[in-house]
Amino acid sequence: DKKNYQTINPFTEQKLETFKLETLEEAQKKVKSSHKAFASWSNSSIKDRTKIMSNMATLLDENKDELAQLMTAEMGKLLTESKQEVDLCIGIFKFCADNAKEFLSDEKRDFSEGRAIVSYRPMGVILSIQPWNFPLYQVIRYSAHTITAGNTTICKHAKNVWSMAKKIEELYLKAGLEKNVFQSLYVEDEIIDKLIEMEEIKGVTLTGSPKAGKAVAKKAGEYLKKTVIELGGSDPYLVLEDADIDLSVEALYQGRIMNAGQVCTSPKRFIVADPIYDEFKKKLLTKVKEAQMGDPMEPTTKLAPMAREDLLEKINEQVDESIEMGAKCLTGGSPEKRKGFFYQPTVLENITSDMPAYKEEFFGPVFLLFRAKSEADAIKIANDTSYGLGSGVFTQDPDKALDIAQNKIQAGMCSINGITSAAPNLPFGGINNSGYGREHDRFAFYEFSNIKTIFINEADK
Repeated sequence: DKKNYQTINPFTEQKLETFKLETLEEAQKKVKSSHKAFASWSNSSIKDRTKIMSNMATLLDENKDELAQLMTAEMGKLLTESKQEVDLCIGIFKFCADNAKEFLSDEKRDFSEGRAIVSYRPMGVILSIQPWNFPLYQVIRYSAHTITAGNTTICKHAKNVWSMAKKIEELYLKAGLEKNVFQSLYVEDEIIDKLIEMEEIKGVTLTGSPKAGKAVAKKAGEYLKKTVIELGGSDPYLVLEDADIDLSVEALYQGRIMNAGQVCTSPKRFIVADPIYDEFKKKLLTKVKEAQMGDPMEPTTKLAPMAREDLLEKINEQVDESIEMGAKCLTGGSPEKRKGFFYQPTVLENITSDMPAYKEEFFGPVFLLFRAKSEADAIKIANDTSYGLGSGVFTQDPDKALDIAQNKIQAGMCSINGITSAAPNLPFGGINNSGYGREHDRFAFYEFSNIKTIFINEADK
């Protein structure tokens, strides 16, 4: 049906909700209404804006169970993970409520002819394109800071989580946000280009694949629109010879299995020092084989289904092609034969540079093992990628760990003896094919702010 879209539960494969697809004209009307709302919202006080953020934190806390169940039903993640996602979003709203005044206040400067003010002013309507893997967080991550900075926004969420898109808009309105400051779009991807062309759109933010990021950045660049692009990752984790093997296995297993492996910052490439490789592999395989697939609503389930059937098919194609080219499959390697979009937890080794397992992002529960001949070899393998989002190093030498994390690994984030994760007070983002720009912390306020300099000339200076 070209006029409607139905969301599907990835565990039961049952249809959930039907949405009417909006036309280009309907979408353009929303953009214009957002632009009209900007006139009022941009002149609201920081106090009024942070009050909305505080209200949203309260509303999310009050509706945590409902929001978590909606996420799990709509995209399949474990219910416990959905609740954790709500908690993270509560933290983002609290950060904005508590810190916006400090980070968005005018700053005083001196200059040779008098004095100056650095002022942070909103830009206008920000268009957003967001993915499905964190249905609540992805939208809140960008929108909380963008709105608090005084902008209005139109969000095109992923189609398979449109029920969450609708719910977020309802919550913003219930929190007291002015009408049309935040709006959800229910359109096909091809309409996005036409919206970017509109004069009312002043910036674009996207989280998605490198292909989507390049297309949006190219179109936005054609019209000189500011962009923030957060893309995927093939995150390398170094396990050095002196690492705590049990600690590294547990952390990397938990990080990879989360959200059925559908996390841009999850550990994906496990680069293990040769002397401990066999022991690490043995212990990892034990953990992976214990991963219990099942109903994501049940607390005993360890591995959730993937979010859509096409995503299941994609990861299976990548694994099959890598095996055909010589990779060794130690466990798993195919979709589970049962209802629901389940992929067996899979471990591959003997991976060479011509394989998808080496070059591409694997968005599913697949563990990619690499044997490193030396520390230098491990760093070389880690950096031999077009991506640069998350990364990590496991070692009991703190000086070595910090040197590798700060100076050797090329990525936007790096964790020592743990995995990278999102935190409201820490910048989030990558380099190279993982995109550019930063979300979270004070940096997110500035991405779509006009940092304006006011010169006040004083004759007697």
